[in-house]
Amino acid sequence: MVAEQLEQRGIRDRRVLDAMRAVERHLFIPLEYSDRAYDDGPLPIGAGQTISQPYMVALMCEVAALTGIEKVLEIGTGSGYQAAVLSRLAAWVYSIECVPELYHRAAAVLARLGVNNCSLRLGDGSEGWPEAAPFDAIVVTAAMPGIPREFLEQLSPAGRLVAPVGELELQSLVHISRKDGGWREEYFGECRFVKMTGKSGFND
Repeated sequence: MVAEQLEQRGIRDRRVLDAMRAVERHLFIPLEYSDRAYDDGPLPIGAGQTISQPYMVALMCEVAALTGIEKVLEIGTGSGYQAAVLSRLAAWVYSIECVPELYHRAAAVLARLGVNNCSLRLGDGSEGWPEAAPFDAIVVTAAMPGIPREFLEQLSPAGRLVAPVGELELQSLVHISRKDGGWREEYFGECRFVKMTGKSGFND
């Protein structure tokens, strides 16, 4: 998976590649999909949600440019897979999930794997985690119609945000950071994520 799906598609950060090698994706998906665990695509994990494509997980981690000392907020724990990868790249990970079934399952898997630098919360991820802010990076794993003000307010002065922003059917992967008193946006291609719900998500 790492050689064919990540390195050949341009992922160069050695720490990201090592983390993707170390975290076994099959542990985070339902048993009926175990034979497809390392396919180049998302897979269902229940509750209408998916585990992200390996390449997209690696790309978001690479774009976040983590060195190992950061405090990271992940919006959308889902299966816990990306949180496990992030835990190998940052000092501490805070992750929020709104679906109780997925929250409890991810917590159990991460505990079983001995991930001890990750705090999980059940709640509305679109509001962030204000009492744990500021964050050096915020990684959003659900499609958003726009960037909630709360996310920008919860970034540290040198913080960055990586998120899929756009319409329900198609988004752009955006990297946002501060520059000259304002905000700088960089784009890293098109992507498709399940929608964010909650206060700042898509309305049904």
